Amino acid sequence: MGMNDSSVSDGTLAKEKVISKGSLFERFKVRLLLLRPPRRLKFTREGKYFILVTFGVGFVAILTANNLLYILLGVLLSLIVVSGMLSEASLRNLRITRKLPYRAQVSRRHLVEIEVHNDKSRMPSYAIEVEDLRKDQPADKRCFFLKVSPGASQVAAYQRIPLRRGLDRYIGFRVATRFPFGFFEKSREFRLPGELIIYPAVDSLNLRSSGVGGGVVAGQTIERGYGDEIVGIRMMREGDDPRDIYWKRSATGAGTVVIERATQTLSKAYLSIDNQKASALASREEREKFEAAVRKTASQAVAHLKRGEQVVLRTSSGGRLLASPSEGRDATLRFLALIDLEKPGVEGTPSVHLASDSQSGKGFKILRRRK
Repeated sequence: MGMNDSSVSDGTLAKEKVISKGSLFERFKVRLLLLRPPRRLKFTREGKYFILVTFGVGFVAILTANNLLYILLGVLLSLIVVSGMLSEASLRNLRITRKLPYRAQVSRRHLVEIEVHNDKSRMPSYAIEVEDLRKDQPADKRCFFLKVSPGASQVAAYQRIPLRRGLDRYIGFRVATRFPFGFFEKSREFRLPGELIIYPAVDSLNLRSSGVGGGVVAGQTIERGYGDEIVGIRMMREGDDPRDIYWKRSATGAGTVVIERATQTLSKAYLSIDNQKASALASREEREKFEAAVRKTASQAVAHLKRGEQVVLRTSSGGRLLASPSEGRDATLRFLALIDLEKPGVEGTPSVHLASDSQSGKGFKILRRRK
């Protein structure tokens, strides 16, 4: 996963393109989003007290016509104006980038790096808080930058422990600041899509020679080839490699004899998983059972790959994956991370989404059963 740059204007252009499509309700919803102001202002607890004091001073100044109270009211109002100008200057000309890890797994901690670029030539940005936004998930991770100098950048990272497998979609950032007085929190949103595949959890297994949990292992076979093991000897024929001549036997005068070499084929482990629903709407118990089956299958597949065996993974909906030890475990775990329960009767269309990562298809060999 690499880093991508974007800005607020990207989201606006995308919304304008969608206006002409979709239902009337969707078009009305998009129009409301376009009317939303680019900045949001929220009162802090100190800000609420400050506003109450300001209104109180103004009210008393009007009643008493005291010039000192008018001066104090002017100072308080000027602080509000200065606060708005400085906070706006801190949020301007910022670029946010995100660096996602290449691998992420359920119940394992991973880091996400956030980098803030200050494109202003003179003024620094102070007290910048960046909140990473994910689709259909609460925004619970933030990074704080005390000062970002002009023309410079600052990097921070947050830790996250995913609780479920699948595809995490990042939609952007919420950038806020309470600079300079902390009375108000001004924020804006940056659009920056991103995707991260969360692998299923893998348990440590000690495989027996016959396999574990329903996995069928085809034994190793010895075939003629170009390996290191010797099968036998025979008379030399046209086209044989002279380097295979067995000189000790050939020197007896019986003719030129060559060595026949063998190659050892890898054994294969056949694993299957049922990913079809019993009904159109899967129950909670059925989904929990399916998640347990995915975790068990992932553990078996990784154990077979570690033992140097190929893994053939089949799904009841018709999906089929062939993984080799030389390719590592990524192909298998990606397949199991993105698989989902399907409607009964659907064949040949496994629920596998390769996302937009250019490397997500590395090591994949997915076959579909023809109807």
